[in-house]
Amino acid sequence: MTNTIQAGSPLVTEKIAQPVPLLDLKAQYAEIREEIAAAIQRVLDSQRFILGPEVEAFEKQIAEYCQCRCAIGVSSGTDALLIALMTLGIDHGDEVITPSHTFFATAGGVARLGAKPVCVDVDPWSFNLDPTKLEAAITSRTRAIIPVHLYGQTADMARITEIAERHHLPVVEDAAQAIGAEYHGKRAGSLGTFGCLSFFPSKNLGGYGDGGMVVTNDEELADRVRLLRTQGYRPKYYNKAVGGNFRLDPLQAAVLAAKLPHLDAWTAARQRNAGTYRKLFAETGLEIDGWNGESVAGVKGIVQPADMGFGRHVYNQFVIRAGFRDELMAWLKQHNIGSEIYYPVPVHLQECFAALGYKRGDFPASEHSAEESLGLPIYPELTASQIETVVSSVADFYRQR
Repeated sequence: MTNTIQAGSPLVTEKIAQPVPLLDLKAQYAEIREEIAAAIQRVLDSQRFILGPEVEAFEKQIAEYCQCRCAIGVSSGTDALLIALMTLGIDHGDEVITPSHTFFATAGGVARLGAKPVCVDVDPWSFNLDPTKLEAAITSRTRAIIPVHLYGQTADMARITEIAERHHLPVVEDAAQAIGAEYHGKRAGSLGTFGCLSFFPSKNLGGYGDGGMVVTNDEELADRVRLLRTQGYRPKYYNKAVGGNFRLDPLQAAVLAAKLPHLDAWTAARQRNAGTYRKLFAETGLEIDGWNGESVAGVKGIVQPADMGFGRHVYNQFVIRAGFRDELMAWLKQHNIGSEIYYPVPVHLQECFAALGYKRGDFPASEHSAEESLGLPIYPELTASQIETVVSSVADFYRQR
């Protein structure tokens, strides 16, 4: 069924789209149901629900996958960042550099320790921390740098780590969205002092609840993380430090271990889907060529995600920049197509950080990203037909304008 709408000239045909969810975890579960059931049953039979062999086995698998010596399972990606900063001794009065365009936890963990998040603008193409803006943000109080590998593509780590080493600063990689991503052959998480992973259900490797992992090549720092994740005691009830309860559950470890062998195939499917998007969007003629980083608001068109050429992009999200973004999102919702804004308010403009003294205009690329970014469905089970539906609907929206 179609409805014909007069939108100037020529006539535009509005298609009644098939539903396309932003994420369909049921489709993935249907393929691995028996493996998941066996993993859960194994934990139930063991009656070991706190740490133990399931967690230890999964930690070894992740360390190998991320090309790191050590991996420590923790309760969430947020807690991975927090405990990494605790391990580095970040405290009141310290400063930690973060990009302004990121999920809140990147800066939130800094603030929870009484330290000051110092924002740096992002590169307008990759959405990741702009290395050209980094050094100017370093002061005598700077204690760490947190680059974020946003949407599944690594930040420019060679330039970031060169600056960090020159200033003797540790680098904590926020790799929550980037498990398996690579920077010139090296895996995300292995490039800095720490790498922090998230196993939130929507991630490329997602659990059935919260979970996270800290990876590192420094065995002494890894031992400190293990100490802090169990209240700081060693042995039990004899506390060497003030830690917290940051443990990864064996049930989550077992589920994630069952899913890990499928991860590379799922990543390849995400990459294929991204390629299909790129091809179909190019055919619409709506993509803006030669975009120079300025706002595209009010322009009929989109900017597709940039591949910076660093290596393996794992497409945790497929985020376009779009003119009339909010109207486009409403249009897609009307046509049963899922989309999501990542992220609508940059860190420096969050209400809870008003005391930091930032104002609108301080980080224009981050602000434009917040105003224009829109994530489209990219999950592995997405079909070519569904991608065609998304692209057709986006094209119809702009043509009617």
